[in-house]
Amino acid sequence: MKLTPGKLAGLKKVSNDRGIIAAAAMDQRGSLQKSLAKEKGGEVTDAMMEEFKTLVSEVLTPHATAILLDPEWGLPASKRRAKNAGLLLAYEKTGYDKTGPGRLPDLLDVWSARRLKEAGADCVKILLYYTPFDPKHVNEIKHAWVERIGDECRANDIPFFLEFVGYEEGADEKGLEYAKKKPHIVTESMREFSKDRYGVDVLKVEVPVNMKFVEGAKSFGGTKAYTKKEAIDLFHKAANVATKPFIYLSAGVSNAEFSETLELAGESGVKFNGVLCGRATWKDGIPIYAKQGAAAFRKWLETEGVKNIHNVNDKLKAATSWHSIYGVELVHA
Repeated sequence: MKLTPGKLAGLKKVSNDRGIIAAAAMDQRGSLQKSLAKEKGGEVTDAMMEEFKTLVSEVLTPHATAILLDPEWGLPASKRRAKNAGLLLAYEKTGYDKTGPGRLPDLLDVWSARRLKEAGADCVKILLYYTPFDPKHVNEIKHAWVERIGDECRANDIPFFLEFVGYEEGADEKGLEYAKKKPHIVTESMREFSKDRYGVDVLKVEVPVNMKFVEGAKSFGGTKAYTKKEAIDLFHKAANVATKPFIYLSAGVSNAEFSETLELAGESGVKFNGVLCGRATWKDGIPIYAKQGAAAFRKWLETEGVKNIHNVNDKLKAATSWHSIYGVELVHA
């Protein structure tokens, strides 16, 4: 597979020289607002959202290859990132449609791939809630939606990162029964969106297991869904269906759990190409910002936040370059 010049340039900007993506994620919107409001015990203003994101960007991007932000509150933060860090911008509205089945997505009203690129994005990112267990007509809507975005990114010669998050309506997605279904959901999602018709350049994926149910893991909660050997086999099964580069997302778990997850991925030898890690780096700072303000949060980020991002980066020694997948040969569109 070969990349067009714009897509190649964009991918290089969000990676290190080795072709590994070690990106920070700070595109949380609705969930971040709720968390801040809960800790603050009051309203969270636009200025606070912008300030929180700007502090994360300023302090953490010197230790990252890129940062993922949203164009709603994240543009001031994008201007304060380190020179070494590329920029991914989110294109979807926060949350999903709650009026019907299927957690259907929507795009930001006044944005397009062209406009995100004009705002400084090196890459476009989309989040999609997806499960192969949904009715066919629901997934057909999602497939067509992703195809449209893929074509838009092709037309603007900008890399397309697709993040998919599995779910099951009415289920406890942190529970044992869902943990047993998760490997299939992750694997089939990776298989589907590796298809060329979608135009996805990098898959941003969940790990195929829940570490709290891996017997023998430090994060193990006492109830087994898989042995360690089975977990390693599931990492392989998911990785083997991907024909595009893929990076792991942290899915809101603790820094310790995400670090252990990456250790297991490394131990399994799967060829993952990096991470896009958000809450595992900065979420413990939410109460500090909400209760003590910007200066205290900056101090926390400079110590604990930086330590967290280094924990994750340390595990990326096991990651492999996307260069080998795309050959880094130019094709002129």
